[in-house]
Amino acid sequence: MKRRSFIQKGSLSALGATTLVGNKAFASSFNQQELSLFHLNYAPHFGMFRNLAGDNLKDQLHYMADQGFMAMEDNEMKSRSLQDQDAIGNIMKERGMTMGVFVAHKIYWNEPNLASGNASMREEFLKDIRESIPVAKRVGAKWMTVVPGHQDLRKDMGYQTANVVSVLREACKIIEDAGLIMVLEPLNPRDHPGLFLQGSAHAYSICKAVNHPSCKILFDIYHQQITEGNLIPNIEACWDEIAYFQIGDNPGRKEPTTGEINYFNIFKYIHSRGYKGVLGMEHGNSKPGKEGEQAVIDAYRSVDAS
Repeated sequence: MKRRSFIQKGSLSALGATTLVGNKAFASSFNQQELSLFHLNYAPHFGMFRNLAGDNLKDQLHYMADQGFMAMEDNEMKSRSLQDQDAIGNIMKERGMTMGVFVAHKIYWNEPNLASGNASMREEFLKDIRESIPVAKRVGAKWMTVVPGHQDLRKDMGYQTANVVSVLREACKIIEDAGLIMVLEPLNPRDHPGLFLQGSAHAYSICKAVNHPSCKILFDIYHQQITEGNLIPNIEACWDEIAYFQIGDNPGRKEPTTGEINYFNIFKYIHSRGYKGVLGMEHGNSKPGKEGEQAVIDAYRSVDAS
């Protein structure tokens, strides 16, 4: 499942054949004194620290925790082997880490699916949602990303929204007993032209219409800076429906401090609201190699809410 261009070209694609089997030695020890934790629950992804931690996913998880990151997200989790899913879940439980989002379904980037009301597309989506439940159980996940796909240009936006609301209500019935939450992610129209869901207000109205605790918003700060800006007021306006955040600076979609977004103030606001959830680090590294990976860690230390 292809999630983002920076992932396609960057670290995750290079890990396609990587497994947790054949663990190489890595200087991570529970007896070592770990660095202080962050004030917010930032979640790196596999590959972000591969030069410092090695290619093995087990080593990368331990390295994340040793640096104070107590969450991890993995868009590609559904495509990993059952063996790797079990191992990832066990390590995260052992280290007290929280699993962030994974992508729950096939995303249609260039043709309408959920917005169209097409019965076969609807059933395909619901099947994907059902199949996500055991994955979430293996890795201890609570949230999974949903992107409703492309607009149906032959239908008024009101009808499209009604179609999306209807199928999301059905999906909530499937996952509610498992305690799972679909998080709807608006994506910016520059990087992903033609998608149905772009703005935070639209996502908010859909969640209110679905009216179920299993349907909430993934507020991706990078995307919403491009789509609408006015970040803190929009976060405040959507607050009661936001269950998850993702991070990336603009321009470039790299770590905080590399672009125009004032992440210190944004994290300060999120922290002041008592947010206890995960903030996924869905961005690339601005510099290559070990230096670039250390720069990511340093950037988060510099903007972490106090």
